[in-house]
Amino acid sequence: MNDEAFMRCALALARRAAQEGEVPVGAVLVCGGRVVGEGWNRPIAARDPTSHAETEAIRAAARALDNYRFADATLYVTLEPCAMCAGAIFHARIARVVFGAPDPKTGAAGSVVDLFAERRLNHHARIEGGVLADECAALLREFFAARR
Repeated sequence: MNDEAFMRCALALARRAAQEGEVPVGAVLVCGGRVVGEGWNRPIAARDPTSHAETEAIRAAARALDNYRFADATLYVTLEPCAMCAGAIFHARIARVVFGAPDPKTGAAGSVVDLFAERRLNHHARIEGGVLADECAALLREFFAARR
């Protein structure tokens, strides 16, 4: 599978979040060409503000692989990671992050701040934004428009 195919998997998870009344963000963690962790936003259902799609995918991969580090992994997420998720990505040593839509309010991969470019930090994932960005952004717009 390629980047777009993995992002489509993340989009399906984002739709699941929306069906559950959560902000529609989905993520998959890929190691060796296969999905080893998946997650979608669920802070409301989990009663946990850290239950973002990225952290859920990382937690699932940690359980599946019985490890807390993913040096050769790629994380696909439908929305640019926030500062909290960037921190989780750093600690998990994820090699690459591919995101869909930028987040002009809390994005930590260039939109508001760029933590991934901060040289004083000890880990630097490669970042690629804009994969299926229009579809990812449309899902978010539709979700918020329906709530207004």
